[in-house]
Amino acid sequence: MSTTTKKTLRLILGDQLNINHSWFQSTDNSVTYAIMEVRTETDYAQHHIQKVVGFFAAMRAFAKELKALNHNVVYINLTDKNNLQAFDKNCEALIQQHTFTHFEYQLPDEYRVDQLLKSFANTLAITHAVCDTEHFMSTRTELGDMFAGKKMYLMETFYRNMRRKHNVLMDGKDPLTGQWNYDSENRKKLPPKHVPTKPLIFSNDVTDIVTTIHATNVKTIGTIDVANYIWPVTRAQSIELLQFFVRECLPLFGTFQDAMAPNQWSLYHSRLSFSMNVKLISPQEVITKAIQEWQLRPNEIEYNQLEGFVRQIIGWREYMRGIYWLKMPEYATLNYFEHTDKLPDWYWTGNTKMNCLKDAINQSLKYSYAHHIQRLMITGNFALLAGVHPDEVDAWYLGIYIDALQWVEITNTRGMSQFADGGIVGTKPYVSSATYIDKMSHYCGTCYYNKAVKTGDKACPFNSLYWNFYDRHETKLAKNPRIGMMYNVWRKMQPEAKTALLQQAEYYLKHIDEL
Repeated sequence: MSTTTKKTLRLILGDQLNINHSWFQSTDNSVTYAIMEVRTETDYAQHHIQKVVGFFAAMRAFAKELKALNHNVVYINLTDKNNLQAFDKNCEALIQQHTFTHFEYQLPDEYRVDQLLKSFANTLAITHAVCDTEHFMSTRTELGDMFAGKKMYLMETFYRNMRRKHNVLMDGKDPLTGQWNYDSENRKKLPPKHVPTKPLIFSNDVTDIVTTIHATNVKTIGTIDVANYIWPVTRAQSIELLQFFVRECLPLFGTFQDAMAPNQWSLYHSRLSFSMNVKLISPQEVITKAIQEWQLRPNEIEYNQLEGFVRQIIGWREYMRGIYWLKMPEYATLNYFEHTDKLPDWYWTGNTKMNCLKDAINQSLKYSYAHHIQRLMITGNFALLAGVHPDEVDAWYLGIYIDALQWVEITNTRGMSQFADGGIVGTKPYVSSATYIDKMSHYCGTCYYNKAVKTGDKACPFNSLYWNFYDRHETKLAKNPRIGMMYNVWRKMQPEAKTALLQQAEYYLKHIDEL
């Protein structure tokens, strides 16, 4: 077939909004781009309304941008009569309707969509091709290749290799400053009267999208201000948020990245994860901008602030993706502790007497956002101590957070947070009593429960549930060198003290919806 008669359909997924992709560098009248809002994506989890709105708003803005650059674009709205509500069915209809002779798509980030499009492309009578999203700094298989033949995967090893590969904060073969990791300097609690920088938020009017969501009965959670949608939905807004972060937040980002305080939902975090995950901005430009700002203001931005941020982007984010593609689909079924319980009802309402959980959950319902320590050491910590089934925890995290796509959510949740993978991602379960929560937050002082009390009236539930967790799983955890000390403490406790703790935990687990 001659190239003059070739007609190409290119599918763009809702998390592939990368205007710098090589696809868009020149216009070609024989190429048509398809972007579609479909029920398979709105319905595979019960999403936060701000998450669905964020995707649709960003997709619609991206389609407009492509059209302004004279690309041919077919945009399928959720309510369009001809919408068959699935990527493959809509693409098949478009190919027949417009007699396309070639189909192309970019590698999906999610296993589910990857399998769907691979299967669809293989059934086509026309030719097809798949290309990279040109976004990530590592390939799907890079982590697996790096650790081939090894028994353990270590993020620190991966992170150092990424630094070397991309020459990030390096002095030849050595790290700048001679030290790779400054995590130990990034664990400070907010001082009592410290007032964090006021977060940059946007005022996008998303009335039309919310009307569509309600009209089509898409089931969502959380709340939204339709006239003042706060998240960036364009590349320009994403760059504005990046500039705000490096200018206003980076100077204290590392120091307080693990800190928590009531009614302080943003602190010094970048909140760039949604923009990056839908590819409005790239990890490379994010870290480049942060490094440039540090170089301009070395006296204002200490090195540990910068390194902690770079590690999140070039290390942790890429590492989670590598584990995902190495271990899926089996990873989604792992349940190391064989936990079976349901999430407490108040995970969906925030109606709990525990200050830390009330604040983290209500914040999540209001903003579709919580930072990594709120996710790991508050909501995740409690779910693990309570013996909640990893499927339940996965569904909640995947639904409630605007930046939650399975490739990054499930490895963090089922791996780091719930230890359901038995140690693939983390070297130990991340559980704590009230002591850690009080050390890193200002939640405990005004809580209904008493952080210092382990049993009896108003004893903090985290305390007894913590020891109950270790007691229940001693056969699986006792030999773990990172937590052996806790078992030494447990074994030295008086029998009556141990019994009281286990009875307190049993009572709380039976009355979990009342906590």
